[in-house]
Amino acid sequence: MPVITPQEAPVFDAGANQITGLASPSRGATDIAAWRVEFAERAASPSHSLTHEETFVVLSGSLTARYAGDAETATAGGALIVPAGREFTLVAEDGPASAICMLVVGGQAITEDGTFTPPWAV
Repeated sequence: MPVITPQEAPVFDAGANQITGLASPSRGATDIAAWRVEFAERAASPSHSLTHEETFVVLSGSLTARYAGDAETATAGGALIVPAGREFTLVAEDGPASAICMLVVGGQAITEDGTFTPPWAV
C-alpha cells in the first residue's frame, strides 16, 4: 500500500497558487488522482474544462467556480463537483484557501493550448 508523506510529495508552481501531488499513477494510484492546492487570494486558475468530473473538497477558506456567466462557491468542509466538459476557473475570492482535488486517473485538462494530463496527476 503506497504512502505519500508530505516530504515526498512533489510541489508544482501554478503561478500564485501551489499544487502538491498526492495520489497519481507515478505514486502508486490506479483509479483516482488527488492533489492539494493552496490558493492565493484572488489568484484564479486558468480557464479549462476536463474530460472527466473533478471534485474539490475545500479544507480552508472558500473557493468559487466561475463558468458560463455563473458562479458556485463552497466553503471549508464543503465540496465543488465540476462536471466533465464544463469550462471554468477557480478563485479564492475572500482570502487564501486550500482544497484537495480529485480526478479519475487518465482524466485530462482541456485549455486553449490543447488537451493534456496535469503533471501532478501523472
